[in-house]
Amino acid sequence: MSKVLVFTEFQNGNLKRSSQELLQFAATTGKPVVALALGSQAKTGAAQLAHHGAQEVLLCADTAYDAYNPELFSVAAAEAIQQAGASLVLASASSSGKDLFPRVAAKIGAGVVSDGTEITVSGDDVKVKKPMYAGKCFATAQFENAATKIVLMRANQLPVAAADTSKTATITEHAFTKPSLKTLIKEVVKGASEKLDLTEANVVVSGGRGLKEAANFSMLNDLASVLGATVGASRAVVDAGWVGHSMQVGQTGKTVAPTLYIAVGISGAIQHLAGMSGSKVIVAINNDPNAPIFQKATYGIVGDAFEIVPKLTEEFKKILAH
Repeated sequence: MSKVLVFTEFQNGNLKRSSQELLQFAATTGKPVVALALGSQAKTGAAQLAHHGAQEVLLCADTAYDAYNPELFSVAAAEAIQQAGASLVLASASSSGKDLFPRVAAKIGAGVVSDGTEITVSGDDVKVKKPMYAGKCFATAQFENAATKIVLMRANQLPVAAADTSKTATITEHAFTKPSLKTLIKEVVKGASEKLDLTEANVVVSGGRGLKEAANFSMLNDLASVLGATVGASRAVVDAGWVGHSMQVGQTGKTVAPTLYIAVGISGAIQHLAGMSGSKVIVAINNDPNAPIFQKATYGIVGDAFEIVPKLTEEFKKILAH
């Protein structure tokens, strides 16, 4: 029987939610599930892979894989797919996933579909729904004459159940071929924030030019702290230097799909909508009733964000205290 290989990612020793989604979905296909885990964090987190549905783990705990290098990772992933005999490969449509798997597909002659929001598997037939033209429409992609199918799914699109700690998996430690590298990662400088990355967050609170100045992002930080959310921003405020680029949501920033997205003082340019229109519930707060964001919003509040956001923060504190 053909297998499903899931490329997994860890953060601070914990399996990312996006990888949990993919493993649990893979387990529903009825095919054997193989997890590929690279880097030293994978060594300590390997048991988590079984708890979410992996039956077999291909593990390489070499510290050379701690920082993403496309030359190194593409060889390892290609070898893992061929070793596992996988006909379907699932990975997150993260920045590294989007960079890595087109390279892998070229190496092994596979087909690849990126930015999936829905996926169905029936036997060897795989269908993937994905947004097109900056989210203006959706297309359903299928594979033709591809022995290996690679699907990159956006985070927070598939359900995640509680981990089953009684499950175990066969763990095979493997040393993949290391090619002669043209590039070398000398250092990775990470931000100090302990919040989830925007692409992983289940709740996102974003701010735009309506906040008037950088200092007013403290109001969003307060709301985000109460909700356990991650703070994002529109391109306009990033370009203005109010916040760093890592917080940008949009076509030239990060694509997010949380359960709840709260947009504060964001007009809703098409470039921003392209990065957050996959959110399940969108709440827009803006003093302009004609702002384009209201066309996408599940709930819209027309008014002064400096009055509304503090009140929301206080109400959430009361509700969540119970």
